[in-house]
Amino acid sequence: MANVPVQRMSQLMAKTLRDDPADAEVLSHKLLVRAGYVRRTAAGIWSWLPLGKRVLANVERIVREEMDAIGAQEVLLPAILPREPYEATGRWEEYGPELFRLQDRKGGDYLLGPTHEEIFTLLVKDQASSYKDLPVILYQIQNKYRDEARPRAGILRGREFLMKDSYSFDTEDEGLARSYALHREAYQRIFARLGLDYRICAATAGAMGGSKSEEFLAPAEAGEDTFADCPNCDFAANTEAITYELKPVDATDVPAAEDIPTPDTPTIETLAASLGVPASATLKNLLVKVDGEIVAVGVPGDREVDMDKVEAHFAPAVVELVTETDFAARPDLVRGYVGPQGLDKVTYIADPRVAPGTSWITGANKAGTHTKNVVAGRDFEVDRYVDVVVVQEGDPCPKCGTGLVLDRAIEIGHIFQLGRKYTDALKLDVLGQNGKPVRVTMGSYGIGVSRAVAAIAEQSADDKGLCWPEEIAPADVHVVAAGKALQTELALDISQKLAAAGVRVLVDDRAGVSPGVKFTDSELIGVPQILVAGRRAADGVVELKDRRTGEREELTVEEAVARLTA
Repeated sequence: MANVPVQRMSQLMAKTLRDDPADAEVLSHKLLVRAGYVRRTAAGIWSWLPLGKRVLANVERIVREEMDAIGAQEVLLPAILPREPYEATGRWEEYGPELFRLQDRKGGDYLLGPTHEEIFTLLVKDQASSYKDLPVILYQIQNKYRDEARPRAGILRGREFLMKDSYSFDTEDEGLARSYALHREAYQRIFARLGLDYRICAATAGAMGGSKSEEFLAPAEAGEDTFADCPNCDFAANTEAITYELKPVDATDVPAAEDIPTPDTPTIETLAASLGVPASATLKNLLVKVDGEIVAVGVPGDREVDMDKVEAHFAPAVVELVTETDFAARPDLVRGYVGPQGLDKVTYIADPRVAPGTSWITGANKAGTHTKNVVAGRDFEVDRYVDVVVVQEGDPCPKCGTGLVLDRAIEIGHIFQLGRKYTDALKLDVLGQNGKPVRVTMGSYGIGVSRAVAAIAEQSADDKGLCWPEEIAPADVHVVAAGKALQTELALDISQKLAAAGVRVLVDDRAGVSPGVKFTDSELIGVPQILVAGRRAADGVVELKDRRTGEREELTVEEAVARLTA
């Protein structure tokens, strides 16, 4: 193996810290700053110091190797992008305030790329003219930008972040399915090499669009995504993507709807207490405005409406709650007593739990009055069924019925079958085998490269500090000179021998730093193997410690070199 330079900590541009940063909320933020991997430049904007850059580069290398292995071709596109392609697809407006917009000195509109579907589509439109030019998979590893309202959690949620984004282009849907499968398998290899515990979860497409979408989620307390995992089968999904089958019931024996006086019961809690019934027997009707039009959302009274799901269903329309002014303009809508029966000029959507035949106690559209025995499909019609409730622990698995388990996770990858959303908007056609134009179909596939670093830190760290998997660690071995001249001389000598054999070495040769601080820093920095030139240095004996297990062993210099170069 080639000789690699030894990194001496006496010359390293990084300082370790004893205390957590005051603004740090999650473990990876605390440790990456304390161990000298990153430093904050501004809110949501981070600088990578030498050790951090090494880890980041190792993640990049693994991603690049696995993408190349499926035949993907690497390119590099600009980060500053023109407005026009994003306007053609509607995303100039759909992205909203999270899109970094800017103007040049001539008043031309540009953006900092959050993702590059439009620009890759135009690139292929320029380069491909025939079915013979396809299929093709293109990718880049590049900084992306998102104007987060509240950047938090260190590099987990920043305004600038490093991402691998790739795009497949095929002439037929079967080809898209093959490209999607290639990426799915490549991602599994990537995350296995990164040492990440992850789940593949069904997901919603969101602003990206498309027909199929899956997320790769790394379970962690710091995660911003909630996913549901079935302990009995292979079902796993982001809670926003869980859907249930509509199951009508027989309402033949349900009596006719009947108004009942219920003064001072404008909430589900007060209604259930007044009537002595469980909240699940009541029907909650939440009023929202969708681009100014009032929509009622019906869910069982013991469940909460998931506004993210409502917004995703109506996207890109603007969804907001109704106000006092809206109620004043619609006296037929009585706050606290709204029911779906007899609603006029209001679209009614409901969760599948409000299935045809189900019977409810709900508002009578009169103050101080509710109606019982209100049956879906008999006394009111549902315009659309949409899964809109907040998923709860123990909800039945849609696949096998077992109670679901909820967990927090970090999104580390996302794959989409986009179909023709972008190629339709930008008119990407090639000549097919019959000589006629064929509209190209696309896939989009992302990995958060910088986010993966934080996810690995979250999952692998212990109470002493970081604990990197071997393939992405900033060095293979951290050599510690306990302090005396002889120990430092031995540490540098063994470091050179290891480096000559191709081992990546970080050696702590700092003068005037106590052995205790050096030992603490070696555990904080998290290199897989720690080699200490200490009290038996005069005998040519060193101590080898496994950072993860804590196992220690005394070896001669020759034995240590042989062990670490095997």
